[in-house]
Amino acid sequence: MAAPKKGRSASAQSRPGRSLALILIAIAALTGGMFVSGHPTPRLGIDLAGGTSITLTAKNEPGQPNAINKTNMDTAVDIMNRRVNGLGVSEAEVQTQGSDNIIVNIPKGTNSKQAREQVGTTAKLYFRPVLTTEVSGTDASASPSPSASSSSSGKATDKASSSSSPSSSTTPSATATSQGRAVTDALKADSTPSASSSASSSASSSASPSASSSVDPATAKLEAEYTALDCTDKAARAKAGDGARPTDPTVACGQNSSGQWQKYILGPAAVSGTDIKKASAVFDTQSAAGWKVTMDFTPGGSKKFASITGELAKNQTPQNQFAIVLDGEVVSDPYVSQALTGGNAEISGSFSQTEAQDLANMLKYGALPLTFKESSVTTVTAALGGEQLHAGLIAGAIGLGLVVIYLVVYYRGLSLIAIASLMVSAVLTYVIMALLGPTIGFALNLPAVCGAIVAIGITADSFIVFFERIRDEIREGRSLRPAVERAWPRARRTILVSDFVSFLAAAVLFIVTVGKVQGFAFTLGLTTLLDVVVVFLFTKPLMTILASKKFFASGHSWSGLDPKRLGAKPPLRRTRRPSAPVDTKEA
Repeated sequence: MAAPKKGRSASAQSRPGRSLALILIAIAALTGGMFVSGHPTPRLGIDLAGGTSITLTAKNEPGQPNAINKTNMDTAVDIMNRRVNGLGVSEAEVQTQGSDNIIVNIPKGTNSKQAREQVGTTAKLYFRPVLTTEVSGTDASASPSPSASSSSSGKATDKASSSSSPSSSTTPSATATSQGRAVTDALKADSTPSASSSASSSASSSASPSASSSVDPATAKLEAEYTALDCTDKAARAKAGDGARPTDPTVACGQNSSGQWQKYILGPAAVSGTDIKKASAVFDTQSAAGWKVTMDFTPGGSKKFASITGELAKNQTPQNQFAIVLDGEVVSDPYVSQALTGGNAEISGSFSQTEAQDLANMLKYGALPLTFKESSVTTVTAALGGEQLHAGLIAGAIGLGLVVIYLVVYYRGLSLIAIASLMVSAVLTYVIMALLGPTIGFALNLPAVCGAIVAIGITADSFIVFFERIRDEIREGRSLRPAVERAWPRARRTILVSDFVSFLAAAVLFIVTVGKVQGFAFTLGLTTLLDVVVVFLFTKPLMTILASKKFFASGHSWSGLDPKRLGAKPPLRRTRRPSAPVDTKEA
């Protein structure tokens, strides 16, 4: 019989040990990396580990055009993803449902309350000049005047009062600065003096609402809203300034250093949150201020900020203040004595670390393009998912056991190669899934487990294709070693085509679907790629090595390669062609 061809086939045949060594080294390295990373087990999704599922519904602002569209919804999903990732919850799921709903699934082990406050908060930040302010709940029947400010200082850093006053028992809106603490904090900025800006500001030109009959209807309405506003009422606070545009004056509420609610009339926004380039939570080690939030403005924002502070500094009256308004609530109302031109500022006061980090996180990741209301919050227990996982693992074990029994009965000795290959594939799948958790946030859910179970059949199919090609060659009368080398090119083509189709289906499914179905597609695609790696670097080299062993080479009856059982033809032998007859002539 002809010897194996020289070149790549002969080279691969002579060095199967290198391929085995390569894949074993890779397994050892990946396993070591898994333990070094501190994540020896795959991360579990919400259906297996439990957690919280939040449904947010988009709504249009009153009097504004319909802004609920695919572009804004996709932008909102992206911002929510970054916000949740900022909390270290990379395995959370954020996805759209229908045209106006967003589903946020947060696994167990995460501060769900904190995450709820983060994902749906609009984080609309404006710097507005203070026109008038007084403690809410006092006699406000008279028309407010510019000198009626009851703020004793722009540096309100005291904690909320624990007295029995109505304001102290009211829980403010769930923002990073208002969880039972004072919401008016001191704004400290670069105090480098500069020439006053020539840009006009609404703060210097605005006067308090007047009760005279000459006021325009808009001013009269604003005055009426301010007079009737009771910030000790949570519902009234939520409606304060509802629907006001950034370019219009508005009313708002905020807590002072004594924990009392104050009401404000604020001028048009001079600086917006989009003018902030960077926001960070920093612990002040040089003073007793504790945690603070630092902000760096964009070039345009720096000019606006210098302009508004310069204009306010000209008015040495109780109204040389501006308010930092976050989601319609005043979180700080500092006085201004000079223009602040450094392009950076900081909000300090009685922040805890969590409050400061939450506020910086919302400012850093920007404002949502839509307003959302929380439609439902569901706590998902791991009991149901655990039962389903248990049942799925039992089903997978039964399926794997049946595959092994079939291989042993039908392929006998060859089943050892198939079982060893399945074990290598299982180890690689497990280790890679464990590593993908901390690296890309992959979380193993029930559909992903189903994908891994389906992969058992795909992997076993590759072994069967290879073994059957070898047995076909033996039936043709070839011995085992040549049969292995001749069968491999044919089997390789079939395996690659089959795996390509499976991978293509997984890729399409991953692209066109969302949520948990993507887990199934991802696992199916991953295991399909690993099947190619295992067959090429483990199954084929191992078969080449065992083909030289007497048990397999001699066609032992338990090897699965017995020529008699396979109905092999007589061995192929090379015969020499008869030489051409030679004509002879008698001399």
